[in-house]
Amino acid sequence: MKKIVLLMLAFAGFAFAADAAAGETLKAYSVLAAGVGLGLAALGGAIGMGNTAAATIAGTARNPGLGGKLMTTMFIALAMIEAQVIYALVIAMIALYANPFM
Repeated sequence: MKKIVLLMLAFAGFAFAADAAAGETLKAYSVLAAGVGLGLAALGGAIGMGNTAAATIAGTARNPGLGGKLMTTMFIALAMIEAQVIYALVIAMIALYANPFM
């Protein structure tokens, strides 16, 4: 936990070390927000995918006859989880390259 706090303070130092102009500070904060937001989205997606796969494996182990149905449902759930991570990526790209606040 201390390493994460130290890393966040280091990133904040880079953001504050930017030029005093409002545009440069905003760009620095945009990069910081895009990185943190995308990292959290990827972390949440990975946890969700792991839980989905574990539940599917457990369900198939209990009832092997339903393996095909469970696998199909799992792939649909994984696609929905991955779509949310891709949405976060799109928002991060907008914040970086077409910043609406500039």
